[in-house]
Formats: sequence, C-alpha cells, structure tokens
Amino acid sequence: MTATETHLKGCFIIEPTVFEDDRGSFMESFNKEKLEQVIGAKIQFVQDNQSYSKKGVVRALHRQLGVHSQTKLVRVLSGKVLDVAVDVREGSATFGQYIAIELSGENRKQLFIPKGFLHGFLALSDTVEFFYKCDNHYVKGSEQGIIFNDPTLNINWNFPENEMILSQKDQELPTFKELFS
Repeated sequence: MTATETHLKGCFIIEPTVFEDDRGSFMESFNKEKLEQVIGAKIQFVQDNQSYSKKGVVRALHRQLGVHSQTKLVRVLSGKVLDVAVDVREGSATFGQYIAIELSGENRKQLFIPKGFLHGFLALSDTVEFFYKCDNHYVKGSEQGIIFNDPTLNINWNFPENEMILSQKDQELPTFKELFS
C-alpha cells in the first residue's frame, strides 16, 4: 500500500498493492494497522455503505455534524467516479478548498477523508458500485450539505450539468456562503 497526503491535511490517496497473474488479481483493500500508521491516528470503522449509481448521478456534497461527524475511506468496486472532498474544518489553512480525484474499479485508488469534510461523487461510467467505510453511524438529523454547483467552491465536475441526475434533496441544498458566512 502506498499513501499520498493531498494538499488538504489529513486527506490521503491510498493505492493498494495489487498482485496479478494469469488467474486474476488479489489486493488487501483494508488493513487497519497499516492505515493507522499512514494517517498517524487510531481509526475504528463501524459502518460500511455501498451504493449503485447510473452515469451522471451526483451524490454530493454531504457531511455529518458534531459528535456524529464521520471519517470515511471510499473506493469504487466497479465503474468510475469523480470523487470530491471539501475541507470545511474551522480554522483549517485549506478551508473551502477541495480535491477531485478519479476513483475506479480499474485504478483501485481509495480516498481517506477525515472528519470535517464535505464529500460527494459523480458517476462517470454507465454504472458504478461505490463502497465506503465510516467511523461513525449515520444520523439523519446531523446531516449537512452544500449544493454541488456552488459558485464559491467552483468545483470542476468536467461533465455537462444538464446531464447530471440529483435527488430532490441534493437540488435544494444551500450554498457555501449561506452556511459559512
């Protein structure tokens, strides 16, 4: 496994070691001890989530607040997404900045996202199986989000907006300025 910290402190791109031969491939997708060594902190994941999305589906930008805040380790089992994490940690030197990375079943990259980040993704392939681990349980009343096309964040989704598919809830999310001004 290799891990590269992004320009957003505490947010890492994880690339597992893959062993391939004529039978196929094998990789260790998660190793608690190795991950803790890389991030320099203890982690206890308590919930795994998996979603299926069609091309153009946007699931963004969300986080859990307060004691329900979540650290996530995200990856794509099949298909391809543009995965986005936005730093909204108070006092952070990179507050309001984001990382966008292509995750796919083919490249097998993972993104480790610490507490205090908004997270979302856009399905780029015909279908996507998305999987993530969380260190805290989801609590509906603690969810917060920002609209995916927020002008302050100015995320380059590199996809036609008129072809994006969003839930009604995600279409009605506030802007960055509405939450953080």
